[in-house]
Amino acid sequence: MSDTSRINHALQSPILPTFFRYWLPSLFGLLAMSTANIVDGLFIGNLVGGHALAALNLIIPFFGLLFGLTFMLTMGGSVRAGKYLGEGDPQAASNIFSKTLMLVLLLALVVTVLGYLYQDWLLRALGGNDELLPLMRSYWRITLLFVWTQLVTVVLYFFVRVDGFPNLAAGALALGALVNIVLDWLFIAHLGWGLAGAAWATGISQALPMLVLLSYLFRADKHLHFRWRQRQWSELFRSAFNGLSEFVNEVSGSILALLLNWLFITRYGVEGVAAITVLNYLLVVGMMLVFSMADTCSVFVSQNYGARQQRRIEQYLRTLAATALLVAGFCIAILLGFSEILVLAFLPAEETEIAALAVSLIWLIWPLFLVNGFTMIISAYLTALQLALQSSSIALARALVLPVLLLLLLYFLLPEWPFIIALPLAEVLSFIWALWLLGRYSPKRMLAQPQV
Repeated sequence: MSDTSRINHALQSPILPTFFRYWLPSLFGLLAMSTANIVDGLFIGNLVGGHALAALNLIIPFFGLLFGLTFMLTMGGSVRAGKYLGEGDPQAASNIFSKTLMLVLLLALVVTVLGYLYQDWLLRALGGNDELLPLMRSYWRITLLFVWTQLVTVVLYFFVRVDGFPNLAAGALALGALVNIVLDWLFIAHLGWGLAGAAWATGISQALPMLVLLSYLFRADKHLHFRWRQRQWSELFRSAFNGLSEFVNEVSGSILALLLNWLFITRYGVEGVAAITVLNYLLVVGMMLVFSMADTCSVFVSQNYGARQQRRIEQYLRTLAATALLVAGFCIAILLGFSEILVLAFLPAEETEIAALAVSLIWLIWPLFLVNGFTMIISAYLTALQLALQSSSIALARALVLPVLLLLLLYFLLPEWPFIIALPLAEVLSFIWALWLLGRYSPKRMLAQPQV
């Protein structure tokens, strides 16, 4: 039996304390999760070398596609579960939780089997050549063993948060990050296992958060219950459609990464791929700061939309906007003020060419932080209102259509220009589109309409 008398902070508590109650655990949890990849990069770049770093970067788009599907199912499902909880229907919320978890487990099984059967074909399709293929294989084979634990962790993380346990979700990810640091040191620095050591460290450290999050299923005060017997599976696909923007973000990011890898390896060689890999590690932290705010937006707005509380949604959006402005200033100051120090943390001293290129990229790309926080918050807001097409149009513009078009335009037609400036240009144009959508689908307009 669940304790339905437990206070729902998203619906009942004051705005500012509620914001910090959801944002800080999400921030620390997502930073902890991203730390695993960053720590891998630090150890690999310094102890194994720039080519190993490039090999790792070539594999990332594949897992971006996989996590894109998982995020689509999970974000769409958790938003719908939040709306059901706001309406006072925990049974319906439990059903969507159960269906999402089962389908993600099936996805993990299929991907693991196909990943082993078609290993070399997939790695070459990702850009692996004879020089990098052996390095890629050593990481690939081990990582596939743990895919299912990583995907289940994603599902549990979002649903545990929407049920009001952000500290449990964040604590699980923090534990994984801490263990990953220890295991990276043991497997890479001490035992010298190279990329294979990074794969074992990441896999083991990602399995631990899953075990911690599974403890949620045994809580007496939870609202979501897992049940094997389910009907009306079509609802899962409708809710997954609502998570389309998350799928677009992840898949577009993978496609964009493939394009950037190709452009950099064509113009700068393997050193160019290593440089963009270092830049990606630095950008990940800033992106997690932004994504943590968008994450809280989905949790809060979905429940208050279900409860039809317009004023609370408006107050929360203003709080998010103010925080996004502060985060943008912080990220830009750190990137520009400490660019050389940050880059050299990922590379041995002799990799001077890669370091110089990475620093120059930072000074070209920093303007994207001026607006990307606002854009992602608006996209998450639209997802929470179950406006999947509108939210996805923002994700598609900022993560795929505009950056790809601008990158190719600059690369082929204006070769004297640094093509990387396409990314901040795409962010600014996407922000303008997002602002227009926010005006059209404001809380006042949406809650004046009857809910579907």
